[in-house]
Amino acid sequence: MNLCPCCSGLDFQACCGPIIAGAPAATAEALMRSRYSAFATRQLDYIAQTQSPEISAKFGRADIERMADECEWTGLQIVDRAERGDSAEVEFVARFRQHNREMLHAERSEFRRENGRWLYVGGHAELRDAQRVSAKVGRNEPCPCGSGKKAKKCCGTGAA
Repeated sequence: MNLCPCCSGLDFQACCGPIIAGAPAATAEALMRSRYSAFATRQLDYIAQTQSPEISAKFGRADIERMADECEWTGLQIVDRAERGDSAEVEFVARFRQHNREMLHAERSEFRRENGRWLYVGGHAELRDAQRVSAKVGRNEPCPCGSGKKAKKCCGTGAA
């Protein structure tokens, strides 16, 4: 099984693969997921084909290629979605690695359906470093480095 990069848990050929190959996306969320998968698999023509003309004027092929070259896409989470007729919004968080840094791209994207096909028309994005989450270790607990020593006698010596 070749899991889809969009984190749906489905096989690529049962998820984003057919959409990237030319099948119309049934929903704006499906288009969003397929665009993420296209970035992750460097199918850059698809990204250009699914942008509205007004976005293509601002974000062209060179920008798409630069983004694909600089980023390793590592995960997608859909936060919210809303469709109203031929317009829709999808809020998502995409995780990626760029220049050895874990990054997050949070965006509320706008889409519209033209001639039965969804197009990306823009969004409001925030780019930030991913926060590392680690459990707190008590002074008398074993050090998480694996030394076998108590945290206060090992890596936690400089902690206040």
